Amino acid sequence: MLQQNSLLNAHKLKLRWFIVLSTVPLLGVVTAFGIMPQTDILSDTQKSVFEKIDLPEPSLAQGNATFWRNERIQRGETVAELLHRLNIEDIAASEYLRQNKSAASLRQLGVNKEIQAETSSDGSLLALRYLNNEGNQVIISKVGNAFKTDIQTAQVEQRTFVRTGEIKTSLFAATDEAGLPDPAANQLAEIFGGDIDFHRDLRKGDKFSVIYEMTYINGEAARTGRILAAEFINQGRTYRAVYFQTTNLSGDYYSPDGKSMRKAFLRSPIEFSRVSSGFSHSRFHPVLNKWRAHKGVDYASPIGTKIRATSDGVVTFVGKQGGYGNVVMLNHQGHFQTVYGHMSRFGTGIHKGQRISQGEVLGYVGMSGLASGPHLHYEFKVDGVQRDPLKVALPDGKPISEVQKTVFVESTRELHTRLSLLRNTRVAKLD
Repeated sequence: MLQQNSLLNAHKLKLRWFIVLSTVPLLGVVTAFGIMPQTDILSDTQKSVFEKIDLPEPSLAQGNATFWRNERIQRGETVAELLHRLNIEDIAASEYLRQNKSAASLRQLGVNKEIQAETSSDGSLLALRYLNNEGNQVIISKVGNAFKTDIQTAQVEQRTFVRTGEIKTSLFAATDEAGLPDPAANQLAEIFGGDIDFHRDLRKGDKFSVIYEMTYINGEAARTGRILAAEFINQGRTYRAVYFQTTNLSGDYYSPDGKSMRKAFLRSPIEFSRVSSGFSHSRFHPVLNKWRAHKGVDYASPIGTKIRATSDGVVTFVGKQGGYGNVVMLNHQGHFQTVYGHMSRFGTGIHKGQRISQGEVLGYVGMSGLASGPHLHYEFKVDGVQRDPLKVALPDGKPISEVQKTVFVESTRELHTRLSLLRNTRVAKLD
């Protein structure tokens, strides 16, 4: 057995040597290939050739290309400046837009109005589109070498929206969070302003519901319409108001029992300001540095804030007067008087003897006269005697007449139902 294994191993050893010896010539060939120098034939095939080739000019048909661009009207902007921002370089178009009567609506557009312009590649105006102040679509287009203006009647529709919110910090913060537009938020404050002092009475957790209209022109939101109905829960007390058209031309807001929501006087002549100094018989004057009575209320507010008349009345004085600085005084029904002091400037056209409507702008907050900072000094007088504007009982407006009472109840029933549903839905969500 051992002899057989020895013979077998010897046979394998011979076989291995045979394989090794037979592969040596092949390795030599490979090695020769690896170190063989390049021949002249190979170097000739690898020469680089540089030759100039003329290419045809690209044809992009730029003369037929058009471009659309959108811009918005900026404050104090001229037609020439607008055209420059629209990349329009067209003398004929500039003259037409600046002088032609048909393009007058363009020159009358308000700030932030959108303009769409179609131009050619060389900056020529092909078409201009915008909504005029009446909401109609205006199309100014190039026809041959001239321009023409076409006006298309706008498609106007009213849509009704519903918003609910809860007070966490301020009314405006809550209305913003609820998605209620600012004009509607201002209406909400005016509607309940006779019952709720939004400077002092708001509490965290107060709630509101609003049903209001929006005007859409050509399918796009154009302006906030009227509040149709609203509810405000302030410190656990519920206030509700609905709009009712009393005549063909006018209407107002009323409580469910037909009482007018419009008080004869607004609680505050400034929207959403802060009471910096209240009514007092003894207050240390910040400018005179001595104790004296302060028979009014100071509303701290930035310079330029609008000051509103708190009631219908007649202007008895407008001008400068002592510590009041620039001041406007109104008489209401011969029984009440109001004073608005420290203005920076007066409202347009305000003059003695003028009849003023509630909410009309009398002037703007300033610090004229004896004032240490920008604010409005407001006084409320009854038969010439100053009373605390924040506490005095304000007379109500006229209620629904007995003749219209039945129509009022029937026409506002659906609005009250919707407000009740909103309240129940809101409570359910909170639970």
